[in-house]
Amino acid sequence: MNKVVKLNDGSEIEVGLTGNSNNKTIMLSIAKKSVFGQAAETLKLWGVDPELGNKFVEGLSDTFQVLFFDYEGHRMEHPNGDNLTPETIVKDFLLIADEMKVEKFGYYGYSWLALAGLQLAIRTNRLECLIMGGFPPMEGPYKEMMTVTNKTFEQALYNQDSSEADHSEQILPEEIDWDNIQVQMNPDQTKQFVTMYKSLVQFHDKKVQDRLYIPRLTFAGEKDTITYGENFGNVSVDVVGLIKKNKRELEQLGWDVEIIEGISMDHTKAMQPDTVLPLIKPWLSKNLLS
Repeated sequence: MNKVVKLNDGSEIEVGLTGNSNNKTIMLSIAKKSVFGQAAETLKLWGVDPELGNKFVEGLSDTFQVLFFDYEGHRMEHPNGDNLTPETIVKDFLLIADEMKVEKFGYYGYSWLALAGLQLAIRTNRLECLIMGGFPPMEGPYKEMMTVTNKTFEQALYNQDSSEADHSEQILPEEIDWDNIQVQMNPDQTKQFVTMYKSLVQFHDKKVQDRLYIPRLTFAGEKDTITYGENFGNVSVDVVGLIKKNKRELEQLGWDVEIIEGISMDHTKAMQPDTVLPLIKPWLSKNLLS
């Protein structure tokens, strides 16, 4: 079943619900639509599966009911510049669940959609489990990401009228100078993430751990450390380092912690379905079906 849902800001998002309604439900906010042709080939060059969302849905819907949508894609098309806060994100997710008549559900999110899952978990009792990929549940790099998003927004503003931008030429990942890359994005797209991280700078994730009673899993690739150059504030976002640092304490608090090994297992590789599904599907089966 597919349905168009009107979110709290009035924008409309396509949402799907598939699988046996008698099974436990998993919310996937990361379910990007499949792309084909040259766009798909370009994504492959960057290590991204062009059928990412579909593979996650298919991979889980034989065992679970899957509630799926592409929240990041939606927000890139419908930026919520001044209002993309944890509160509004959670309201959107719960509204989607209400519209699809889903009362209880587990949640999987990756990167900023993982931190959105943590915010969801502390704001509702409707969650049955939480999986956070690619973002630490403790000592999250909110200040570092605030710096990065601020710099990104500044560049987007500066470059929005640039006549030098040429988007027709395909640029390969190995050809990019990451220290000097210029942001060519709609400022409204970048501003919303400034809003989000600004609202999280004072958030103390350690203090909310005692409010989490559901099964929960955090994971990251062993190479998930991003060092940003001067254009982005000279900061390091060490996702895997923070998870490793707090692994023992997280496990004592009830988290399952997994580091996915591999010399190329960076932030992008560790979000692909062929990497994630073998980890989260058995975990979900153990923690929701037993």
